[in-house]
Amino acid sequence: MTTVNSQDLSEVYNKVSPAVVAIFTQEETLTTTNDNKTVVSTKNGLGSGFMITNKLVVTAAHVVKVPEKLIVQFSDGETIPAKVVTSYEAADIALIELFIPKINAVTVSFGDSGSMKIGNQVFVVGVPLGVGFSMSSGYISAFKKESLGENPFTTTDFIQTDAAINQGNSGGPMFNLKGEVIGIVSHIKTKSGGSDGIGFATSSNLAAKLLLNNKMPWFGAEFHTLKDKEAKIFNLPQKYGLLVQRVASSSIFDKMGVKGGDTEISIGNQKFIAGGDIILAFNSIRFELSDEALLKLADFAKSIGDKPKFNITVLRAGKLLTLEYSP
Repeated sequence: MTTVNSQDLSEVYNKVSPAVVAIFTQEETLTTTNDNKTVVSTKNGLGSGFMITNKLVVTAAHVVKVPEKLIVQFSDGETIPAKVVTSYEAADIALIELFIPKINAVTVSFGDSGSMKIGNQVFVVGVPLGVGFSMSSGYISAFKKESLGENPFTTTDFIQTDAAINQGNSGGPMFNLKGEVIGIVSHIKTKSGGSDGIGFATSSNLAAKLLLNNKMPWFGAEFHTLKDKEAKIFNLPQKYGLLVQRVASSSIFDKMGVKGGDTEISIGNQKFIAGGDIILAFNSIRFELSDEALLKLADFAKSIGDKPKFNITVLRAGKLLTLEYSP
């Protein structure tokens, strides 16, 4: 058995920590006042990430949902604006790109998360509660993998850890003792709202597969899936639809003229924003929740890089419209 002491952990931390970044976002949100008026406000967000090249940063998808402004800050204090390149909500991973390369960038690489075992020691680096760049260490407690098939919209692969994770850690790297990234911090389950809970990180193997090999473009919108009772309430001509919540400025959907919602409502236990476009199809591929349909949609999204022209069918104010994208 190999024994690792604190000096060894200190050395590997010093080596990889300059690759860790803080991510600051600004988003427009809708809130309902006490007199039932919906108002637009600006929300500031904080997360972590890590450099894999001098321009590309990996983070968590929920950190960069629909940002109007996205700033990456390095451990030396430099800040560089960035944009979202691709994002997978179910896996909670995203790739963002700096507007200009980071000079003398320190980068880290993905390790093989499949080789990790319960009881292996790991450490997390990030900006928990805005305090950066700090480290917490612990052990792998379990693995949690869920998938309805091979499509990237439903696949998850999480590593559970007892390493302390707080707000602001999201998107930061989980390292093995070699300084390889074997997880991307996603979320915690806690009763107090603090780090005294169970932490989860998306596996590096899933992140590498989705972000590096099969890059899907970021459309720049947040959705709420309509099905069952909700689909009937919105009078959809099919079983499922994507209700657009918010659209980020200068994104693909913004350039297409896709409309976000303007009124916060509740149906049962679900709270979401109504009034926006409802997407029914992409290039005549009807939106459904079957694995076959989602695989077709994933293939469509990945093909946009080669064939950037496409269209979507939306339901707006009771009328069917076709919106086209042609860069």
